[in-house]
Amino acid sequence: MSRVCELTGKGPMTGNKVSHANNRSRRRFLPNLNDVTLISDVLGQSFKLRISAAGLRSVDHRGGLDAYLAKANDSELSVNAQQIKKAIAKAVAAA
Repeated sequence: MSRVCELTGKGPMTGNKVSHANNRSRRRFLPNLNDVTLISDVLGQSFKLRISAAGLRSVDHRGGLDAYLAKANDSELSVNAQQIKKAIAKAVAAA
């Protein structure tokens, strides 16, 4: 399973581990990923996603999964999230 947020596209970054003696060696910074279940108000359905803690705060800030996906770029979203976004847009257009 890849270590990439399904909504924000955040992935591992690299940097230096610096010891007390100022020796530097390469290390990885992994995103804080959590398995969460988010509910779509339009579809009335829940979806399991693996998103970062920052992504979860962004979803709450924008007012839920539907509002977040409406403004999100498709390039950042996973294939699963893109399918959810299309289903929500289709349901909104039909209503």
